Amino acid sequence: MNSESIHIPAELLQEQPFPCISLYMPTNRSYPERAQDPLRFKNLVTRAKEQGLALTGKRQLQPLLDRMIQLLDDSSFWNHALDGLAVFVSENMFKVLVLHQPVVEQVHVSGMFYVKPLLRIFQTDDRFQVLALTRTDVRLYEGSRYLFDEIEPAPEVPKTMTDALGTEITPPHQTIASFGSVGGEGSMRHGHSSRRDEEEIDNERFFRAVDRAITEHHSRPSGLPLVLAALPEHQSLFRSISHNPFLSSEGVGIDPRKIEPGDLRDRAWAVLEPAWRQRVEETIAQYEQLRSKALADDDPFVISKAAVSGRVSKLLLDNDRQLSGILDRSSGAIVIGNGSPAAEQDVLDELALIVLDTGGEVIVLPSDWMPSQTGVAALFRYLEPAS
Repeated sequence: MNSESIHIPAELLQEQPFPCISLYMPTNRSYPERAQDPLRFKNLVTRAKEQGLALTGKRQLQPLLDRMIQLLDDSSFWNHALDGLAVFVSENMFKVLVLHQPVVEQVHVSGMFYVKPLLRIFQTDDRFQVLALTRTDVRLYEGSRYLFDEIEPAPEVPKTMTDALGTEITPPHQTIASFGSVGGEGSMRHGHSSRRDEEEIDNERFFRAVDRAITEHHSRPSGLPLVLAALPEHQSLFRSISHNPFLSSEGVGIDPRKIEPGDLRDRAWAVLEPAWRQRVEETIAQYEQLRSKALADDDPFVISKAAVSGRVSKLLLDNDRQLSGILDRSSGAIVIGNGSPAAEQDVLDELALIVLDTGGEVIVLPSDWMPSQTGVAALFRYLEPAS
């Protein structure tokens, strides 16, 4: 299984031409509630237009709004909504994220994408994907040990053997012949491969196509570990031909059509949990070791100054904690409770963004796994220079 931490999509952290539009909204899974989602989205696009026109001209803004409006007519998109939606648009990018958790409705138009609402979702270290595979069907799931949903595969991912092989599926009888001189070492024979052989050929070609598409369009872009749910014989074949570095060494050896999604999630997490626990335990042990050398700390006031100077290599955040206040990105100073709630931020999320901006790693952990009581812990690259 891949051991790298999972990050907010890198392209959202990269510099973009002005303006950048970031839109967030909660969505509904069931009818009739979800019928209102397109209208709410349209209203948010109108808010984006109002914000944008106060900052730039219509000629620059309208092409971005037009790309967003195209989503309104995509009934399939709205019918497959989960709990939240995030849309990012700039001159160079149009990215839509269907989220497994609800988000606060908001729009931001500025010189960079607003990604703070994604921090607790994307930096959580227990997210994974499950490939449910049979000879006739491909399904893809994504989530965590708590939230788990079927997602729509990329168009390039074949959903059936016919999608992958088309008319090239092995015909019912395949003639095999060899020729040689009569009476010599060679011989002449005719025969037909068995139906089982033909199925194995088709399975291998189908699984290769699925492996390539899943690796390219899901595993590499997300960086998430992938658990294979398939019959034991299909597990063996798929693993023998797979080149996906994110594929877990163990899988769920059962026909995925015969179990409910909740059961599939539990079985997949049971596969991944030992490695997850080991990674977290190793990180905590490293933190404790470095803390004894003044190369780690759990004081947010100390961490903030280290973060703005680029010294934080790894930041651990408590998934259930927040710290309201103001963080000065130039000095690292934190002001708590300044009497202006409208101006306050979640300092812990601000710290996470700074660490990501400086090439550090952010991991969001459950409260009972945090090595501190402050909601935050950091590992430093080097000691603070003497003043």
